[in-house]
Amino acid sequence: MTGAVAPPLAPSEAGPPVRRGRATAGAGRLAALLVSPTLLVLTVVVLYPTLMALKESLYGAKGLDPATGFISDTEPFVGLGNYAEIFGEAGARFWNAFWNTTFFTVVTVGLETVIGVAMALIMHRAFKGRALVRAGILVPWAVPTAISGLLWRWIFNSDGVANALIGQQILWTTEGFHAQVAVIVAEVWKTAPFIGLLVLAGLQVIPKEVYEAARMDGARPVRQFWHITLPLVKPALLVAVLFRCMDALRMFDLPYILVGAQKHSVETLSMLAQNEASNVRFGPASAYAVILFLYVFLIALAFVRLLGADLVGGPGGRRRGKGVAA
Repeated sequence: MTGAVAPPLAPSEAGPPVRRGRATAGAGRLAALLVSPTLLVLTVVVLYPTLMALKESLYGAKGLDPATGFISDTEPFVGLGNYAEIFGEAGARFWNAFWNTTFFTVVTVGLETVIGVAMALIMHRAFKGRALVRAGILVPWAVPTAISGLLWRWIFNSDGVANALIGQQILWTTEGFHAQVAVIVAEVWKTAPFIGLLVLAGLQVIPKEVYEAARMDGARPVRQFWHITLPLVKPALLVAVLFRCMDALRMFDLPYILVGAQKHSVETLSMLAQNEASNVRFGPASAYAVILFLYVFLIALAFVRLLGADLVGGPGGRRRGKGVAA
């Protein structure tokens, strides 16, 4: 009687591959070791100051204690009092700074996106002197913000270049809508090249064969831009817009140098927090800083949640890739 030969075991029945598991564990330990310095720096630079600001926001300013009538040498614990003041009569200045910050972010990032894409298209074209044009476009972004603020303060001076060009005497660096215009112009001039640089990187990875096929099909340049260029550079453009939104929400140095501190029309949340801290009101200053941190965090989270598939390649893209490969 011939003995029956047992069928070979399926990979799932043969047990877990020991070598592969060890290799995966070793790679995980190596990755943790390589990432640990970055995590340590983020803990020291970001996490610890954030927790200290959150703690400080729960205390009031030193001075006369209304409960006892005595001068207090320590900061009294007020709990959420600094946050509650925002919704009272004392919160008018906060909401003005909040809306100024939002207004500057929306307007400047919108203009920078349009101008930055136009700059990228110009820098991507092949023409004589392209290197010089690229250098000229990127110079404003390389200029320090403090120097840029001083430069534009001279331009927007009462007898400066701006008034000479328009033929009117406008006090750009005082209160009013014209001060906001001065800040927007200076900010867009400086940071639009940043978006242009990132979009240019996205343009350079688009195959030329795509445009050649579109031209053979009779697609004009405008149609090529809307149906080929813009969809293919969308991931790079979204990253650039996200970075600029996070940076614009923290705007401080440009309006501070260009227009000045405690100006109702251009005061941002960062400027308000700095002003409160300079007046030894560390509790309200910390509360404003915490709110600004949450504001920036929510904006970044909204970008990642709503546009995460375009930024990091969502599961839908993987499924499409598998379907094509099959």
